[in-house]
Amino acid sequence: MLPVPDDFAPPPDAAARAGWREAERAHRPGRLAALRERMAADGVDAYFSVKREHMRWLTGFTLAEGEEKVASHSGQLLVGPEDVVVVTDSRYTIQARREAPDCVVDEIGYDLVAHWSRLCERAGVRRVAMEAGEVSHALWMHLAAAAPQVELVPAGPWIESMRAVKTADEVERIAAACAVADRALATLLPEIRPGVTEHDLALRLEWLMRTGGAEALAFDVACLAGPEAALPHGSPGDRPVRAGEVLLFDFGAQVEGYRSDMTRTLFIGEPRARDLELYDLVARAQQASIDALAASVDRTQARGEPLIGGRAADAAARAVIAAAGPGSHFGHGTGHGIGLATHERPSLSAHADDDRLPSPTVFSVEPGVYLEGETGIRIEDLVHLDVDRGLVERLTRFPRDVIALDG
Repeated sequence: MLPVPDDFAPPPDAAARAGWREAERAHRPGRLAALRERMAADGVDAYFSVKREHMRWLTGFTLAEGEEKVASHSGQLLVGPEDVVVVTDSRYTIQARREAPDCVVDEIGYDLVAHWSRLCERAGVRRVAMEAGEVSHALWMHLAAAAPQVELVPAGPWIESMRAVKTADEVERIAAACAVADRALATLLPEIRPGVTEHDLALRLEWLMRTGGAEALAFDVACLAGPEAALPHGSPGDRPVRAGEVLLFDFGAQVEGYRSDMTRTLFIGEPRARDLELYDLVARAQQASIDALAASVDRTQARGEPLIGGRAADAAARAVIAAAGPGSHFGHGTGHGIGLATHERPSLSAHADDDRLPSPTVFSVEPGVYLEGETGIRIEDLVHLDVDRGLVERLTRFPRDVIALDG
């Protein structure tokens, strides 16, 4: 029996959304206090942030996906010893005062460099940590020249590491976004048939998410049929669905700023033996990673052992695929953190730099096998890990069973 929309949680109501917004406001003082502790430990007296996820997490000021490209410096913030200054131009001043009422809103217009010395002097700061991975070299040099009395210091992923640890209400929003996506795919299943195009299915799935509780997409929908499923980040085109081929969906919803991300590989008509074997292999690889995480949580609780890191979680999945032969056809990482951004810390990959995974946190587990010109299989779920609660649970509820649709 195919999954149906009522198998999954309904969209969040107004009361739930209001509760999440109130929780966000309550968290901000603690987040700022933690950042200031890190600033003090590193000997800086201010932190300048340009990343839109950080703006929202620390102040409540929101920019839509991609809006930072046209917002100039609006929403960027200077966290000082006492105040948080949000800079704006006239397009965003009203919004900033409304969304970040506990901050100082300074309408600088479009020229941050011209106001930089004044902003630093007003805050009484002389050593400012900058988001080195986000601030361009040109802007860095211009700011340094505009206020030579202020030392600019590159900051590591301080806030990214803080954001990797999720509060209960953040997990609830991610779970709600998962449920929106689950329901949307379940609604779409009866409409999938040979002849319909990747583009039309992707557009329909987007519509179902946007009308089913999502304020936005987490990212553009990927719908890839047959050989195109071998492109891990391919885009839907005019290719029609054909009987005997796989159909891969990679998509996510956004609810109150927080995102979901799931991949399901479906079968059109009678599955080919090769595709079924690959599907079973990928499912076993995913389960191996989740089992390794669960076992580590058990050891941490029972014996106080350190939680495994992202490299070990990745290795558990990769070993299963490598043992079966097609290890060279699984090139990407096993997973990534998710929250206000679709890809954030922690990383589950061979290159992860985490000694141990944070907790509580949420990340994807998404091994895949891709055979160029032939087929591609990926299964992706979001997993909530909480050591204190002994919890390793899937937030994605859509079944992982083989689903063969009429061909």
